[in-house]
Amino acid sequence: MKNLLKKSIIAVAAFFSLAVAGAQTTTAQAASTDVSYSTVYKTAKQNLGKPYVWGATGPYAFDCSGFTGYVYRKAAKITIPRTAQAQYNAYKHVSGANVQKGDLVFFGYGTGSISHVGLYVGNGKMIDAQNRGVVKERVHAPWWHVVGYAHVTDFSTNASQN
Repeated sequence: MKNLLKKSIIAVAAFFSLAVAGAQTTTAQAASTDVSYSTVYKTAKQNLGKPYVWGATGPYAFDCSGFTGYVYRKAAKITIPRTAQAQYNAYKHVSGANVQKGDLVFFGYGTGSISHVGLYVGNGKMIDAQNRGVVKERVHAPWWHVVGYAHVTDFSTNASQN
């Protein structure tokens, strides 16, 4: 009988823990629309010069998708998928003519072989983590093949945007 009671208590505790965690995730996602692009840009810019390390998700080193994930998680409280391919697959694609600051820029050989991602910051530039570390560079550099763009969130227009 004690064993059954103990298992019941553990099950109830686990249920409430998962319910609370789920509610917190939903709240964080909903609150993200109150974030301005300038907050995301500032977070990305603060990491310029940090080293590239394959598989790193910050805060001291990054790979490309680890960097975009870190910026969105830290600045906008949005958790995006871990890999560049998964990020590409998860969001609504936009054309180059409609890309907005804060959108993700994807590179590779095609839609099924995304190998790199950066954060679009306007004027044809992005901030990304690559072999030279976290840098700001042109999207259409000769060493990149742009595959597409994706829109993660709509930013608040209440705050000034860079």
